[in-house]
Amino acid sequence: MNRHLLKFCVDVLLFIDICSIAAIGFLLAFVVPAGRAGEKYFLWLHRHEWGDIHLYLSVFLLVLLILHLWLNWGWITASTKAYVGEKWKQFLGWLACAWLAVLLLGWLINVM
Repeated sequence: MNRHLLKFCVDVLLFIDICSIAAIGFLLAFVVPAGRAGEKYFLWLHRHEWGDIHLYLSVFLLVLLILHLWLNWGWITASTKAYVGEKWKQFLGWLACAWLAVLLLGWLINVM
């Protein structure tokens, strides 16, 4: 498969996946909120089944994001070098650490 075609397919799947995640998130928040048993269904699926679909789409999103980063790594490093200069590796390292810190903070807030 042509690399550009692969990038296009990954980007289209990313768009569809993130729109689906957002739509199901709004569905869970506003259409089938937690409540009495009879109100927890939409399109013959229970709220927990919608939550499972939301989770699987989120895992698929992470896989697609990793693939997207891998396919565009040359552009990422070239752009970072152009804007940051010789400390581009340090910058990308700190960016990765900041992302992990945000995830850790979100997890800690959720646990407490």
